[in-house]
Amino acid sequence: MKIHEYQAKEVLARYGVAVPRGRVASTPEEARVIAQELGGRVVVKAQVHAGGRGKAGGIRLADTPEQAEQHARALIGSRLVTPQAPQGVPVHKVLVEEALSIAQEYYLGITLDRAKQRDVVMVSAMGGMDIEQVAEEHPDAIVKVWVEPWQGLMPYQARQALYDAGIAREAVSTATRFLLALYKAYVGSDASLAEINPFVLTTDGHPLAADAKLNIDDNALFRHPEFGEYKEESEEDPIEAEAHRRGIQYVRLGGDIGIIGNGAGLVMSTLDEVSRAGGKPANFLDIGGGAKADLVRNALEIVLMDPNVKGVLFNVFGGITRGDEVAKGILEGIRSLQVKVPIVIRLAGTRAEEGLALLQGTELIPAVTMQEAARKIVEVTR
Repeated sequence: MKIHEYQAKEVLARYGVAVPRGRVASTPEEARVIAQELGGRVVVKAQVHAGGRGKAGGIRLADTPEQAEQHARALIGSRLVTPQAPQGVPVHKVLVEEALSIAQEYYLGITLDRAKQRDVVMVSAMGGMDIEQVAEEHPDAIVKVWVEPWQGLMPYQARQALYDAGIAREAVSTATRFLLALYKAYVGSDASLAEINPFVLTTDGHPLAADAKLNIDDNALFRHPEFGEYKEESEEDPIEAEAHRRGIQYVRLGGDIGIIGNGAGLVMSTLDEVSRAGGKPANFLDIGGGAKADLVRNALEIVLMDPNVKGVLFNVFGGITRGDEVAKGILEGIRSLQVKVPIVIRLAGTRAEEGLALLQGTELIPAVTMQEAARKIVEVTR
């Protein structure tokens, strides 16, 4: 579950991370009032689940409360187009924070390294930049420390990482406290990603988390009723939000070919094959193992909520998922949803023959292999 910057800062503050003074606003008038309370000169930040806000005009400096109101009016209700969200994401709220006089910017981050099966702490003296860009252009500028699960992040590890990253000596002691607090917040909130970028030292020597990002593991939400209010805002995309309510793993990608499969690996492979065939996937949707007819029907409805979808590709390899159940769900979806786009189906594995028999006589387009299915859906949607 992704949460907004202002929410991430609320969580980090509970663990002792110092953050700038500020509040979230839902209207331009609220933004003006908050700016007045903060002394006038503020930063107005669009609250969206997408990186690159600054380059997209989503972060604006205001010298007066009236200017803060103007910036908020321009942002709230707009769609912010960023490299991560070329289709644009709606802005419903802005964070109004005190403007900072920054002397130094650093990057502090923690995430799970699945290959090494442990958390990795990342530190860089090149704060304020996208960490992906730093990794690509200056890989040596990122220092990584892998944390033993039974031990946790030790103070000496944090200090050594900061020294190795080239953090100014006078800032190491302060940065160590910040990094240890960030790790406590990461573990305590069952996060899969925690970032402070940038962690700043102001010209008068105050350390602050100028920006923050926190992603919570969905599987741990039952342990965190305090995140209930955040969950309602965790998806900006209405289709993704509806899929989440129905318990369906769906990510909107912006193309025009709907993809439905069972198993994340198979679905990702299908996305690659469709792209290789010259198509543009509209989504990632995994119905998981053992999917019944009603779930398949629901999955088809979710995919067709996207008005850009010109065709749908089902790629199902049955293990515990039964081909005849998938076929029943597709047929029920066609009957009840009045489907008007072509559907290509590749069905293999458990009870695939029975499933294909149920689909005979329909306008559904069969395919034997994933590659054939990708070629066919691209051809019929062109």
